[in-house]
Amino acid sequence: MLGVFFVVKQQTAVTVERFGRFQSIRHSGLQLKIPLVDRIAGRLSLKIQQLDVIVETKTLDDVFVKLKISVQYVVIREKVYDAFYKLEYPHEQITSYVFDVVRAEVPKMKLDDVFVKKDDIAIAVKAELQDAMLDYGYDIIKTLVTDIDPDAQVKAAMNRINAAEREKIAAQFEGDAARILMVEKAKAEAESKRLQGQGIADQRREIARGLEESVEVLNKVGINSQEASALIVVTQHYDTLQSIGEETNTNLILLPNSPQAASDMLNNMVASFTASNQIGEAMKHQKQKPKKDS
Repeated sequence: MLGVFFVVKQQTAVTVERFGRFQSIRHSGLQLKIPLVDRIAGRLSLKIQQLDVIVETKTLDDVFVKLKISVQYVVIREKVYDAFYKLEYPHEQITSYVFDVVRAEVPKMKLDDVFVKKDDIAIAVKAELQDAMLDYGYDIIKTLVTDIDPDAQVKAAMNRINAAEREKIAAQFEGDAARILMVEKAKAEAESKRLQGQGIADQRREIARGLEESVEVLNKVGINSQEASALIVVTQHYDTLQSIGEETNTNLILLPNSPQAASDMLNNMVASFTASNQIGEAMKHQKQKPKKDS
């Protein structure tokens, strides 16, 4: 009874031979065979399996590169007989087809294109394997290019190129930032000067308004406009001297600064105002004088 019954695991197919000749395919569960007549010839897994193949080849731009191709395949349940009897070493057969396809496709591409078009390589490998392995009872589920490894010197050169490109981009960003800072600084300075000029204009406007009011006050007490203007100038002169004297570390020198300077300034201003009025009156009379008839 010990050799009569046997168990087949889930997702497994067992091939039974009778006197060396194929007898049947048994699937999961408790199975029966005739002792000494039937024997288990082999077991095949019906699970999806993966085979990793590393292929070294050369690209169009003469760069040696290693590609890792992952092939996912499964034994077709209805073709267990073909998978068991037609193909003895499926791994070696799949590996051969992968080498053949990769070494036919990659030499047509440059190194950069290999990275970009790796899905095209995987599709080409699957199409070739699908047609070839279907007759042997195997179905190709998917092929993936899981790794692309160029020569070490080429990788170092690519890293240097990438680093230089990133440094170039960083320098461009830094230049743009510096240019923006300069523009904003110039705008700020222009706005500052505009506001400063506006402040000076407002200050002068208030000074002029104050002088006008001072002249009006002096006119009310019998001092004419010319004398009032001269008096205001002399007063400002003394105010300036006073403010200079209050500063301990000032380097400002006011010229002229003799005791009679204020008196001379007042006399000169009154004389200049008088001369100016006389010239103005003479020009006015000259314009009003009638022309003689010819």
